Amino acid sequence: MEQNKPQTEQELTQQAAVRRQKLADLCEAGHNPFEITKYAQDAYSADLKNEFADLPAEAETGKIVSLAGRMMSKRIMGKASFAHLRDQKGDIQIFVKRDLLGDEAYAAFKKLDIGDIIGVKGEVFRTKMGEISVRISELTLLSKSLLPLPEKFHGLTDREARYRQRYVDLIMNPEVKDTFVKRSLILKEIRAYLDEKGFLEVDTPILTPFEIGASARPFYTHHNTLNMDMVLRIETELYLKRLIVGGMDRVYEVGRIFRNEGMDPKHNPEFTTIELYQAFTDFHGMMDLVEEMYKRLALKVCGSLEITYQGKQIDMGHWERLTMVEAVKKYSGVDFNDWKTDEDAIAAAKEHHVELPEVPTKGAILAEFFDAFVEDKLIQPTFIYDYPVEISPLAKRKPTDPAFTERFEYFIDCTEYGNAFSELNDPIDQKARFERQVAERKAIEPDCKAQVDYDYVSALEYGLPPTGGLGFGVDRLVMLLTDSASIRDVLLFPTMKPIDQ
Repeated sequence: MEQNKPQTEQELTQQAAVRRQKLADLCEAGHNPFEITKYAQDAYSADLKNEFADLPAEAETGKIVSLAGRMMSKRIMGKASFAHLRDQKGDIQIFVKRDLLGDEAYAAFKKLDIGDIIGVKGEVFRTKMGEISVRISELTLLSKSLLPLPEKFHGLTDREARYRQRYVDLIMNPEVKDTFVKRSLILKEIRAYLDEKGFLEVDTPILTPFEIGASARPFYTHHNTLNMDMVLRIETELYLKRLIVGGMDRVYEVGRIFRNEGMDPKHNPEFTTIELYQAFTDFHGMMDLVEEMYKRLALKVCGSLEITYQGKQIDMGHWERLTMVEAVKKYSGVDFNDWKTDEDAIAAAKEHHVELPEVPTKGAILAEFFDAFVEDKLIQPTFIYDYPVEISPLAKRKPTDPAFTERFEYFIDCTEYGNAFSELNDPIDQKARFERQVAERKAIEPDCKAQVDYDYVSALEYGLPPTGGLGFGVDRLVMLLTDSASIRDVLLFPTMKPIDQ
């Protein structure tokens, strides 16, 4: 079936046609399940199994419960049958006996299909085979499943289908739900940590008035009333720092970001970041915050500072700290301090077969050496700091060496997880960097619509205190802490190309 196209009767499988006939028969008999609006649910599978974990075989509890969920199996055995009900917390067996349920209700149960949503009421007991079960005295069909569940809906061959039909994936592969429960826990724990540190969670605009000069490509849309093109944000940074100017000294945002760029196992066009800004600290303060927060998350989510990611042991308890110059020298043998001019750097790049950047300056070439020689060596958590000013338009220059900025990125398993600065608060320097950035973009792409955000420069002119800022991707962090290979595994509804294209 092509996605987002209605089925014709000819396209319905025989099983689906039978289910629709069952629904028609129910409606004709005055039992339309879709007219039911609620069900009194007072217990869950996992809680009952925990509560009666020590109950002996064939023992009764006397406890009457009401459960609701999806029927995942059914085994008809004459006057008594078994089925499994899956609710929010797991699966539990139900025992259906004709003498207890009644002839008419038992006959109705036998006509139910795998996938139907049911509500049941009955007594908890343990079977002779040792399984905690519910002997039901009442059964209600709450929603009819009109499409049969697939027999096999897991493994690499079905991964595309799983992403497209996440609702089926969640039904058929309960472990998938665990990943998203952990995602929610991670976000909850990050918020708790930042709240304890005195940060205030805020919201800033998703629709912005123009494209800024950054290298990330935006999505455009149009506002009809204002008759103006608008841009979906590629970051939350500039609005959050306006709030620091306004006296909100510690702010953060869990923000959906949109970038009109490529897709791969680590990139999706829309993704979630957390950016936070703290007045009166610097990038070293942000380093300490990252290390403390990631250790807390590892313990909370994984139960240990030693975690496994894609077969590799990662020690979240130990973080190395290297400048970019130190890292490049360590892994390539090339010393930035030996380059006196841009031409020296270009010659070194050619000698070591390093790709030249669009604007081949010493600092930009150092970053290319880092990409070529260093990043794929950084398996254990590592802070790389002191970045060239050419690739850090929003970071404060180092007072001792203005060719570099007070910026770091941190890497785990050869992947960048976050980016932080001592924020640039000199409006004159910021204006010049923005204008140079936009000019360089337009030189490469004459048709690009990038503009300088002069309102942000005006905000800086009112005074931005010394500030530490940090941004990191939530999706990559969830991948790490759930041992997920692809960003699509941690997004409930990843961006997908339509089937008919």
